[in-house]
Amino acid sequence: MKERAIQFARSHSGKMRAFYFPALICWLELTTHLFDRGAFKYMPIYILFAVSLGFFLSALTEFPAPRAAGRLSCFLSGFSSFAYMAEFVAKKLLQTYYPLSSLETAANNKLHEFIGIIVETVFKALPVLIVMSLPFIYLLVVRKYIYVEQTEAGSHAKAFKQERGYLALLCLAAFALAHLLGLAAVHMPYTGDLTPAKLYRMDTSYNDQFEQLGLYNMIRLDVKHSLFGTEGEQFDPSAIAEDPETPEDPEVPDEPEPEPPVVYGKNVMDVDFAALSEKAPNSNMRWLCDYFGSLEPSSKNQYTGMYEGYNVIFVTVESLSSYAVSEKYTPTLYRMMNEGFVFDNFYTALHFTSTSNGECQHLLGLYPKNGQPITMSRTGQLKTNCYFSLAAQLGRLGYKNYGYHNNWDLYERNSSHSNLGYDWKWCGAGVPYEKNGSGDLKWPQRDSYMIEQTAHEFIDQDEPFNVYYLTVSGHTPYSWNWVCSAYREQLEDAPYSEPTKAYIATVMECDKALEELIAMLEEAGKLDKTVFVVSGDHVPYTGVEILEELADRKFGSSEAVRAINESDIDFELYHNGLAIWNSQFTEPVHIDKVCCQVDILPTLSNLLGLEYDSRMLSGTDILSDSEGMVVFSSRCFMTDMGFYNRFDGEFTLAPGKQFNDDDLDEYVDRMKALAGYKLDCTARIVENNFYDYVFGNKYVRPR
Repeated sequence: MKERAIQFARSHSGKMRAFYFPALICWLELTTHLFDRGAFKYMPIYILFAVSLGFFLSALTEFPAPRAAGRLSCFLSGFSSFAYMAEFVAKKLLQTYYPLSSLETAANNKLHEFIGIIVETVFKALPVLIVMSLPFIYLLVVRKYIYVEQTEAGSHAKAFKQERGYLALLCLAAFALAHLLGLAAVHMPYTGDLTPAKLYRMDTSYNDQFEQLGLYNMIRLDVKHSLFGTEGEQFDPSAIAEDPETPEDPEVPDEPEPEPPVVYGKNVMDVDFAALSEKAPNSNMRWLCDYFGSLEPSSKNQYTGMYEGYNVIFVTVESLSSYAVSEKYTPTLYRMMNEGFVFDNFYTALHFTSTSNGECQHLLGLYPKNGQPITMSRTGQLKTNCYFSLAAQLGRLGYKNYGYHNNWDLYERNSSHSNLGYDWKWCGAGVPYEKNGSGDLKWPQRDSYMIEQTAHEFIDQDEPFNVYYLTVSGHTPYSWNWVCSAYREQLEDAPYSEPTKAYIATVMECDKALEELIAMLEEAGKLDKTVFVVSGDHVPYTGVEILEELADRKFGSSEAVRAINESDIDFELYHNGLAIWNSQFTEPVHIDKVCCQVDILPTLSNLLGLEYDSRMLSGTDILSDSEGMVVFSSRCFMTDMGFYNRFDGEFTLAPGKQFNDDDLDEYVDRMKALAGYKLDCTARIVENNFYDYVFGNKYVRPR
């Protein structure tokens, strides 16, 4: 077989040089789509662009001297193959394909610390990686027969040089033609909410870009948008405007008059968006002014100011799912989620970069950008005015803001969280860490230890405090590590598999930390005037089988969830628990509204009686009469009326809800537009420092 390959290369050296790279890039695109189960209906697009890139690389190899051209062809082939293989592994490891703009984040997050997981992922993907590398291996075998043997002296060498010049021009012409045909294919009449033409203009939704446009295009467009930006979708106020309501039938005269409803004010500030739009410095600022000016603010309610002046402790729990919360194993969490406000339809949807963008929803009340740059990191880099963050709001009232995390400074949290207004501390930098016998940091760190070592800093102060904890004990993988082993005996008789028991043990560690914190506050006489917020950053997406065992139902594969491939999962996977708890309010009040993490900040702002403008957050006060809405990473969404699946275009009404067909179509179109605006507004806010434009430099730094 080797001899045949060599003979073919000798006999067709010109064709090999022209068509090797187009064939290589097509091979890499096709194998990546095949093994990642990508949709092949978009094949004309990514094949044409693959051919275009291939001919461009072929042209490059025709300019150097033959021996140098051979070496260059091997380098370009090896580099291209490695890039596709690295992206394939990144998708398996980190949920998404990674453009070049992600490399800095990867470096800052010290991926070398997770070398064991990386090696394991590479080993599992090895058969695919071998298949992807076959064209490169072939080139190594036949390279000298394509290039080196053509360096003969005399007229043949001269003719060969002339042939290479013509071949380079033909390859460049083929490159341009294939690229133009690819652009035409992008604008073919594909249907759906995210079409190739729409994705071509976006700097988000990398996985959708890969599936429809190809990996090469995803990377190329990332570079283009990083250098020149992208305008994104234009705002259309009519798309989210409600039709006038049909007048109700007049009441029967002899019926008694109903009690007039209590009229509350609105959570709104004196902001003239029309005037701000007129003098906006750029189109993004104008877009935001027009969008927020078109929205109806949420109403205040009977709970407005209920916790005014209270201390606040907000705990973001790593990989928390309420399917693991029980009265037997996690009594503190169970108590906090089932006393006072009980949120029956709360969801923690998985978004790009998981924990960091779970925090984005918690801390900013905004959906994260589904792409680079990472929203929370970007707020720190730009020193963005985060006017409505809880730390900024309470800091303006004289609260002292504290923040703690029992892990390294990943995702540039020191920069972003300090910018929010927290006196931010992390493992080894204000938060003591537990060491092993050799003096190295233990993994994972215990949440209870973090509480024990830090709580005195704010409990012992006379000033009102706002505390933010980010835990780490619940981090994957779920096995009997040194933290979980402390609870192994208690779980010995639990009717679950060992990984599920180990996951429950991580939640028990968090439960213990909360129990100790409550006891410390009670001893100091500050528990009654403290409101707790406890929410997961995301569900344990690497252990879907664990949640299936706990919930006794199927949700989909861990692979699909880890890749945020929401076309292949049950969205009830994201159903979760939220605690907004105070020791003096224990009578359960069930809230049926659909809600999620972005709704926590406006809800808490209302409970604390803070002045805020509900139009300028993507979440809404859960306790208000505004309709609930959860927007998922894929642009599927859930409202109080039902669930919209973007992948099949179907809207399923919630039990007991009714619509006639025309009204339903209008409602779904309006909600689709609103979901898109909620996702798209965040990057515009952060990149343009929008709140600073609206409010000026009214900001609070840690004292």
